[in-house]
Amino acid sequence: MDSTTQISLSEIGQINAPLNYLVRTGERPVSYQYEPPPGVPARSGHYSLYTVPVHDGRVLADSLSLDQQGFALRTHASAVSDFADDRIIRAAYYPEVERLVKDVTGAARVVMFDHNVRLGAADRPTGIREPVKRVHNDYTDKSGPQRVRDLMGDEAETLLRRRYVFINVWRPIREPVLSSPLAVCDAQSMDPADLIPSDLRYRDRTGETYAVAYNPRHRWFYFPRMRRNEVLFLKCFDSATDGRARLTAHTAFDDPTIPADAPPRESIEARTIAFF
Repeated sequence: MDSTTQISLSEIGQINAPLNYLVRTGERPVSYQYEPPPGVPARSGHYSLYTVPVHDGRVLADSLSLDQQGFALRTHASAVSDFADDRIIRAAYYPEVERLVKDVTGAARVVMFDHNVRLGAADRPTGIREPVKRVHNDYTDKSGPQRVRDLMGDEAETLLRRRYVFINVWRPIREPVLSSPLAVCDAQSMDPADLIPSDLRYRDRTGETYAVAYNPRHRWFYFPRMRRNEVLFLKCFDSATDGRARLTAHTAFDDPTIPADAPPRESIEARTIAFF
């Protein structure tokens, strides 16, 4: 953000909310995506809550971009109405999101390769996951290129020679979003030293994500009461090292202004790679 935008932060709405950061202990965090071996915790690493200002990003939405802050809000009405049917999501929503990301970024090609449907209810159906309430980023300098190799087969090495960007597209299913909204951190307020590589262990492979340590310089934003016709783009890894934003830390969080009995958040997160 330029100095004008930074100054304006004091003039726009904000809430003070607790965000869950990793505490530096020297231990490499590990998170198992399956039942771990006997006696091994499903997740390691010590996290602590820090109360920070989270600014209303709607006021600045027109000036936010993937290449500057690492996130952007757009209006887009999906043709898909049934996000409970995985077959419909793959047949209709995947190509829709690919077209959307291509239009927004100018990429030559976009591949949507995965999605998460989230519902913050304790009795959620199989396949529906709770919001992640830890500050994190989905890819690292190691796991970004490896994921391209995992997904793109024989094309991978050719694609890796050009710029590629992992972009998540986040959309509410139930509106408006009240509980567990998404907070995003301005990439320009982050320091590389804030990022701590963490293992994400599956039965057949080990991925790597970034946990994030607290830094009082972080500038946080959210978009209150998001609706179904709004999408939030999150840059999770950019192979370019020319000074543009390469990633944006993010987390679900508890909004202290929302009643405790608010309906659980329902959303879909689409995972894409944009190739340039």
